[in-house]
Amino acid sequence: MAKTQKGWRVDDEIAELATARARDRGMTVGDYIAALVREDVGGLRQRGLDAAQRFLGDHQAVFDEAEDADRHIPGAHAA
Repeated sequence: MAKTQKGWRVDDEIAELATARARDRGMTVGDYIAALVREDVGGLRQRGLDAAQRFLGDHQAVFDEAEDADRHIPGAHAA
C-alpha cells in the first residue's frame, strides 16, 4: 500500500500522548493514527458503547439485586 506524508499541526500535549500510546502499542505514530481513523470510520467504538449500553439496560436489575444482596450480608461492603 502506498503511503502519503502529511503534515498536520496538533498541540504538544496531543503529540506527546500519540507518541506514547503508539510506543505502548508497538506501533509507529503514523500506524497508530491510521488505526484510530479506521476504528472511527468503521464505528467500532460507537458500536461497542451502544452494545454496552444495551447490555446494561437489559441486565441492570441483576446487578442491582447483587448489590442489594451484598448490603444485607454483615461485613460485606465495597472497599
